[in-house]
Amino acid sequence: MPGWGYQLDPERVLGEMAELGLDATELGPDGFLPPAADERSRLLDRYGLRVVGGFVPVVLHDPDHDPLPGVRALLGSFEEEAVVVLAAATGAAGYDARPALDARGWRTLLANLDRIAGALRHPVALHPHVGTMVETAEEVDRVLDGSAVPLCLDTGHLLVGGADPVALASRAAGRIAHVHLKDVDATLAERVRGGAMSYTEGVRAGMYRPLGRGDVDVKAIVTSLTAAGYTGWYVMEQDVVLDAEPPAGAGPIGEVRESLSFLRSLA
Repeated sequence: MPGWGYQLDPERVLGEMAELGLDATELGPDGFLPPAADERSRLLDRYGLRVVGGFVPVVLHDPDHDPLPGVRALLGSFEEEAVVVLAAATGAAGYDARPALDARGWRTLLANLDRIAGALRHPVALHPHVGTMVETAEEVDRVLDGSAVPLCLDTGHLLVGGADPVALASRAAGRIAHVHLKDVDATLAERVRGGAMSYTEGVRAGMYRPLGRGDVDVKAIVTSLTAAGYTGWYVMEQDVVLDAEPPAGAGPIGEVRESLSFLRSLA
């Protein structure tokens, strides 16, 4: 993403994940891992990792654009069991601004969600995401009311967008097919939501915290979904903006280790 800072080498990321005992992963940003399934599989096998999903930002609201062929082409290399984590992209780069969506755009977006979910052999979940066409609590409700697509419950993006992820996990558990776990500094999230800083600036300032050290009640969400019979994946995401390559053993691995310790304490 433009302006997102230094990108760690995939081999370092995968090696640190394996070191921490993780055994599954999403695909990461487009181009981060090899696009060819066989080459990617060989790489992940070296680290004992399997693929459980991939983030797919797609323009869904444009009446003059059919997103399905592009999605199908992209999924030609997706592992069969991988969840297609859709985001309703704006069509512009980055997540710091988005246009307003009119009634025709909303009808198009909702129809495309149902059409894509019904046409693919892969499981599909819509990811409400800051800087996309589905960000706020009202917009999430509009998707729930106007389509049948399952949701990816991203605990961080929901809170930053003004939704209550604990309440959503409770009242819409039957629509949740995938979960991204993040913790958030609510004060910084409020500044992003109010326009005092951009989303990128918020992440750079440390808006996303290790699990258990922010203002998201992760325990309540996991407890609620477990009680409702949720059997999908919890994907831990530790979003940071790096200025340079961290020394060996430093950087995001420390926060991931802390988050894993917190998750294990819930069990």
